[in-house]
Amino acid sequence: MDELAQQISSNTGVDPAACRTATAIILKFLLIEAEGDEARELIALIPGADEAVADAPELAGGGVLGVFSSLRSIGLGIGQIQAVATELLSYANSKVGEDTVLRTIGKVPGLNQFI
Repeated sequence: MDELAQQISSNTGVDPAACRTATAIILKFLLIEAEGDEARELIALIPGADEAVADAPELAGGGVLGVFSSLRSIGLGIGQIQAVATELLSYANSKVGEDTVLRTIGKVPGLNQFI
């Protein structure tokens, strides 16, 4: 997870610790909101992600607004949230494939409007 956070940080300019927390929050959100095993499959492919997700702060409510609020609460601005999410999606595409990522996103009501 630390390697992924560092990669996201290098590509976005967001602090690595914030990238690690944000990534864990996003993955936790997907585990809760997306039906099926795709999110769990992605987490299994990221070394240390299970622990990071377990340690992630509780989401500030349900749905897309809940994850957005959670990401804002760790100090990320809208542009930073978009940048981190874009990098995470790119990483996910390379690990589990774009079709799996799109299916996962499609299972979360309202998420596809933000991606």
